[in-house]
Amino acid sequence: MDTVKMADIFKALSDENRIRILQLLRQGERCACRLLEEMKISQPTLSHHMKILCDAKIVNGRKEGKWMHYSLSYEGIKEAEKCLKYFLEYSENGGGEA
Repeated sequence: MDTVKMADIFKALSDENRIRILQLLRQGERCACRLLEEMKISQPTLSHHMKILCDAKIVNGRKEGKWMHYSLSYEGIKEAEKCLKYFLEYSENGGGEA
């Protein structure tokens, strides 16, 4: 697996605020304005977290008017699952080559 892609995914999943954002997006697409209200964080902080999630391709963003709308990326979540399975296979093989 591509180590840069894996690092981006694990970075995206390594923050409590980003996990909370993913939990909110699990309920469906959200406008950035709604995420700001629900998360009770500043706009620059939200932008920082969304950039990391989008760079990891776990979240999709689309612009509508002046607001961004975010949703979970099925493909990105599947890629994160593949990363975890990569290490699980290693572990299941007793630490040998996967």
